[in-house]
Amino acid sequence: MSSFHTLHIQTITRITAKSVAITFALPGALKEHFTFAPGQYITLKTTIDGIEVRRAYSICSTPQEGLTVAVKEVENGTFSTYANRELKEGDTLEVQEPEGRFKIDNSAFAKAKNYAAFAAGSGITPILSMIKTTLTQSPDSTFVLVFGNRTPEEAMFIDELQALRSQYTDRFSIESIYSQSRVDGAHFGRIMKSTVNFVVKNKYAENNFDDYFLCGPEAMINEVTKVLKENEVADTAIHFELFTASTETTEIEAPLNGKTAIKVLCDDEEFEFTMDQETNILDASLDENIDAPHSCQGGVCSSCIARVTEGTAVMSQNQILTDAEVAEGLILTCQAHPTSARIVVDYDDI
Repeated sequence: MSSFHTLHIQTITRITAKSVAITFALPGALKEHFTFAPGQYITLKTTIDGIEVRRAYSICSTPQEGLTVAVKEVENGTFSTYANRELKEGDTLEVQEPEGRFKIDNSAFAKAKNYAAFAAGSGITPILSMIKTTLTQSPDSTFVLVFGNRTPEEAMFIDELQALRSQYTDRFSIESIYSQSRVDGAHFGRIMKSTVNFVVKNKYAENNFDDYFLCGPEAMINEVTKVLKENEVADTAIHFELFTASTETTEIEAPLNGKTAIKVLCDDEEFEFTMDQETNILDASLDENIDAPHSCQGGVCSSCIARVTEGTAVMSQNQILTDAEVAEGLILTCQAHPTSARIVVDYDDI
């Protein structure tokens, strides 16, 4: 199971008026603990106003560059406001080892592949890592990016992306889309059906993309996925990551008005207690002071995945696990409610 390490902040770079890039200093002894695949994320932990705060942020650097994440300040955001206004170079944060299933495995760069990505706003952060790693580590691969923002001033890493396009003119293309600015050479509006068809059927029809990566708001991801499937793109070639909790919930048919005897296996320790079925398994575990892995607590990241080895549970949301993984007993504990009188949940067996 991933663990936290205390890391010093090496640099903080202002990207836009509302976002910063945070680069961590990695001591030699910890470098192998922070090996990652492009697209993965780290969880940052600190105490703000006496309360422990954890947040997951995608790594925007390449494995060769080090460890950098970007944090966009959101309205009423506890950590994002702290990171943008108070955090300083030399400060320390508790940083969890990289994880996440939205990625390009490093082994893939040995082959020539064509990738396309649709990103909106801060959804560019994991995509940027994928783009830079592909361009530098896979010399025969190509990448097309569709990047949506309100204005060029709000587009994170736009200067770096433009520099990459100038450097890799034959292998990297950007289709910029702005919803509140009309810019020469860019599209006006939002990422929608016509945008996807323009990429797949028109301008890049001959690219024969191997994989598509989608990152941003749920509505955009749903629309792009729908249109890609209409164009007969296989499910296995579409990969996505939400940056906010899904608004779609699954109606739970089983009554959750009873109690369950639960055993939790975490970090080679066993904990047994009784919980209300209307409470999710993660919250019940945290209430028992169990250091269960977690980050977003909204079904967006994959930090809280565990395996049910006895009993049954149902999830109110699931945008991460495949049907096969659910059939194997994997659950997102922040979304899972027990439906049996007894259940055994193993965080170590994943």
